[in-house]
Amino acid sequence: MSFIRHLGGATIALALSATATLAETPTLRAAVLEFGTVNWELDTITHYGFDTDHGFTLDVNGVASGSAGEIAFQGGAADVIVSDWLWVARQRAAGRDYVFVPYSKAVGGVMVPGDSSAETLADLAGGKIGIAGGPLDKSWLILQAYAQSELGFDLKAETEQVFGAPPLIYKTATGGDLEGAINYWHFMAKMEAGGMRQLIDISTAATALGLDPETPLLGYVVKGEMLRDNPDLIAGLAAASRDAKDLLAEDSAAWERLRDRMNADTDAEFDALVAGFRAGIPASGPVDEAAASKMLSLMAELGGEELIGEATELPEGTFLDTGM
Repeated sequence: MSFIRHLGGATIALALSATATLAETPTLRAAVLEFGTVNWELDTITHYGFDTDHGFTLDVNGVASGSAGEIAFQGGAADVIVSDWLWVARQRAAGRDYVFVPYSKAVGGVMVPGDSSAETLADLAGGKIGIAGGPLDKSWLILQAYAQSELGFDLKAETEQVFGAPPLIYKTATGGDLEGAINYWHFMAKMEAGGMRQLIDISTAATALGLDPETPLLGYVVKGEMLRDNPDLIAGLAAASRDAKDLLAEDSAAWERLRDRMNADTDAEFDALVAGFRAGIPASGPVDEAAASKMLSLMAELGGEELIGEATELPEGTFLDTGM
């Protein structure tokens, strides 16, 4: 009986210890686009336990739009969202202490019908271009600057623009109603798999303008307060993200597991999406702030205050130095 009582007491102690450990594990609430490609990485993190390996639990909540995520983040209903670092720089310049954790360098480009005779952007003169986003879409601005600088061509004045959500531009373009389409990388992958071809990508245009295409544009956004109060939590997020990237960069089985949520209608689309994601994995280590500053200056010149607010210079502390 004494042994049984001792065993029972030990069991209770272990249970209480496990409960205490679970209670101490922080939860990181992420608000991301419900069908965004970042979910492939987040799903990988939670499925393989990369979050718990790094001392936290990831709770992913889907939102209908980027603005909905920003509202949840700013209102305290979410701890992390996904956005571009230019938005973070704008917020920091306005006094909001947000920090950018690099996620992806993937960018879009211009697609044309497979039978199009266009060789350069200048060949789209007089045609209709679909643009995913609005007049201040960063890809659209870079392409205008590239066309003017490299081709002496006023892309905006010489074409008709149709602005819309990425799925709409995708459907309109693949339906043959556009001479060209500017879309996000994953829609470009599907468009190419469907028979369209790439005229130019944003990386090529950016390089011609003296920008560094290796600068990751998209990332996780956290609050500086959380970084100060719990630096290990944010470091854990960065490490879990890198673990997921390393796995997805090499493991085909990890992609097969994600296939149902990738919305790939054909094997060609699936392969293109995998290749696009892998191409967008940024190098480990800190962001080159000199390169980022150069891009910010160009965006300030092209989009002005309406795009980047008061962020005429790169605010200190914009990027998290992961050191990985």
